[in-house]
Amino acid sequence: MHNEMILETISVTKNYFGDKSTGVNNVTIFIPKGKVTAIVGESGSGKTTLLNLLYGLMQPDSGEVFFKEERILKREEKLQPAHEAMRLVTQNNQDMDLLATVWESVRSGLRLSELDTASEEQKITDSLNMLDIFPLKDQPFGKLSGGEKQRVTIAKALISKPEVILLDEPFNQVDATYREGLQHDIRHIVKEWGVTVVLVSHDPAEILSMADELIVLKEGEIVENGSPEELYNTPKLLYTAQILASSSQLTTEEAKSCGIKSKRDTIVVYAEHVKIGKGFGNKWTVKQVLFKGFFEELIIERSGVVLRVNNYSKGKYEKGSKINVSIDEYFEFGKWEAKARSLPKGI
Repeated sequence: MHNEMILETISVTKNYFGDKSTGVNNVTIFIPKGKVTAIVGESGSGKTTLLNLLYGLMQPDSGEVFFKEERILKREEKLQPAHEAMRLVTQNNQDMDLLATVWESVRSGLRLSELDTASEEQKITDSLNMLDIFPLKDQPFGKLSGGEKQRVTIAKALISKPEVILLDEPFNQVDATYREGLQHDIRHIVKEWGVTVVLVSHDPAEILSMADELIVLKEGEIVENGSPEELYNTPKLLYTAQILASSSQLTTEEAKSCGIKSKRDTIVVYAEHVKIGKGFGNKWTVKQVLFKGFFEELIIERSGVVLRVNNYSKGKYEKGSKINVSIDEYFEFGKWEAKARSLPKGI
């Protein structure tokens, strides 16, 4: 195994009830040390199964999982150094005591050898400060907000400075106001402590801003992997483009009505590549206005063709408004390839 890789799976398969459409099939991945790797895919694609295999909660039907060249066994079979080196954080905080204080909750993450030592108090304090929750130390865990609970759970997982932390939908129940700060804190911890993070998420905003590497799963198999920038800007699969961006999917005929000539079956246009106020010809009708915080997403239609477009001049266009647009870039998809093209003229 390469020196910079900390986790590895070799041809791993794990199905449920003998059904090959469940779990994961013949998956080989390499997790780099000291980086954030995100596992993404639609619901039921096998993301959580893969995470549990890496953590040793499950044993694969076939194939092997390694931590630093040591084969990982199921935790119930044998405790290993690999198990001590990893921590798992779930989205529902299921292993947390609702009545325990924040201080007690984080303390429970210490190893037995670290309890009742001279450094115990300092370790708890450092962990609380790292996640910016020291002022909450006397509060019962059950009375905290979703974002505060997740910070405490992550602080508990990090207190013994594991080499790997596995996060299963860590921001699913976190308010938007806390989410960005928590993401920043995790990135800071990765940099300062050198911890490796494996993240499962369905939210493109999370994975694009946090991850160094992306692994895309579909129906239990890896279909694409690479950096966020690479997969976002040059997706090889329609599936990847749909997961990572708000987009419009067009047939060849629909694309032709937008001025796009393609011999491929499917054309995808990211909402950010549709520009308002340019173009010529028949106007588009605004069918919906979706609030997205600092911008709006407009759903526009013309002759049965529907496009999504980002609007940064909030409130300028109401439902029923007529607008002109142009498309700067689009993707053409065949069976396995995609090619980005520029479209200079308006539509």
